[in-house]
Amino acid sequence: MDNLKGDIGLEPDDILKIKTVFMEYPQLDSVLIYGSRAKGNYRPASDIDLTLIGEDLTSSMLSEIEFKLDDLLLPYKFDISIYDKITDARFLDHINRIGKEFYRKQN
Repeated sequence: MDNLKGDIGLEPDDILKIKTVFMEYPQLDSVLIYGSRAKGNYRPASDIDLTLIGEDLTSSMLSEIEFKLDDLLLPYKFDISIYDKITDARFLDHINRIGKEFYRKQN
């Protein structure tokens, strides 16, 4: 599964579809997956927690990405944030400890 170590409970085809959405955004350097899927204690209905890393990421871009992921009609709920806009120190600590690289822009 590319950069992912361990099982995150997603089908390889679904991972590719999600990454294809991210490839449309050159501002996006990487995406981290965190939460139960990164820890390995997810359930089939667990959401996919992702945070976006990159320069010049905006709230409107975040909304656009959320819509495109929703349009994939995958059986998952997405919880997406922009890393640089997170202000909760404990939340950032959790992402930094648990987070795994889900996507990295290819140069």
